[in-house]
Amino acid sequence: MTASGLIVFLIVGAIAGWLAGLIVRGFGFGLLGNIVVGIVGAFLAGWLLPMAGIVIGGGIVAAIINALIGAIILLVIIGLIRRV
Repeated sequence: MTASGLIVFLIVGAIAGWLAGLIVRGFGFGLLGNIVVGIVGAFLAGWLLPMAGIVIGGGIVAAIINALIGAIILLVIIGLIRRV
């Protein structure tokens, strides 16, 4: 992965984390925490979705959607664990 690819990946994760924090209210970690969750969620979605056979497509919008799905899944799981 090149430096520019890594920067794009971090930006996509940050956008996805911010959006996931807006969608999944009550489980958020604040703006900075949600951005970190979005970046981790982007990694999660990059691994999990292709294994499930879900391919949204290519491009930056598809990458944001994939990362958003991963970030939402991660926020819900973390929120459920925090409640127990």
